[in-house]
Amino acid sequence: MAKILYVGTFTLPLDSPLVMGIVNVTPDSFSDGGDFFDPALAIAHAKQLVAEGADILDLGAESTRPGAAPTSVDEELQRLLPVLTEVVKLGVPVSVDTRRAAVMREALKFPIAMINDISALQDPGAIEICAAGKVAVCLMHMQGTPQTMQISPQYNEVAPHVFGFLRERALACERAGITRDRIVLDPGFGFGKTLAHSQALMQALPQLCAGDYPVLVGWSRKSVLGALTEKPHPKARLAASLAAAILCAQKGAKILRVHDVGATVDALKILKALG
Repeated sequence: MAKILYVGTFTLPLDSPLVMGIVNVTPDSFSDGGDFFDPALAIAHAKQLVAEGADILDLGAESTRPGAAPTSVDEELQRLLPVLTEVVKLGVPVSVDTRRAAVMREALKFPIAMINDISALQDPGAIEICAAGKVAVCLMHMQGTPQTMQISPQYNEVAPHVFGFLRERALACERAGITRDRIVLDPGFGFGKTLAHSQALMQALPQLCAGDYPVLVGWSRKSVLGALTEKPHPKARLAASLAAAILCAQKGAKILRVHDVGATVDALKILKALG
């Protein structure tokens, strides 16, 4: 696996886990929906995450929580672009979290560093747009769609299925001209997976992390953590989120996608010093 990840004009060393801070410009995301829907609040939040030590900012304008209604391309762009215009000036790599080729095309008119796609660039034209834009890509596994993914998800063997899908999508990207050192994989915890599926994926995570591509993980504040800790409110799941992030770092994950950047940065400092 490459020691460096190329994201736009940035080069990020992979010798220790990177922290990706989440900026949701949505009214209905599961954890902080509406908190940063106003562009000024989203921009201020992005600045705060940078101050707390975020290595990457992940900016999303469509909620993909279980059962979320799809957002039109026009609405997603209306939410995204006013914030993106300012956030790309903050001096850290900016990732745009979208599954639509049309949104990717518009986002790439700005100096963004990554496209983070829950559908692994399956929208027609998405791979070609990203290849031409010279950005990094994060390919995630999801069974179904946000509307259907948690309605009785089933696998024969979840880890081989997920890992095989991700390898196939990564190879498709390479064939289109996206170099290996710009590809990141995400097993998609909580996206079309039961608790048992996520537990099996966690057990097998070192296998994925030992492969040819760096791995991004997103456990932050998710409902599975709430079920395990009996914490119904997403913002009450900080301790659980930190524990999951550190476990993933120990298993080899290179990017931790989180809401609570400062706390995660501190936890990683302790892991490095005492682990």
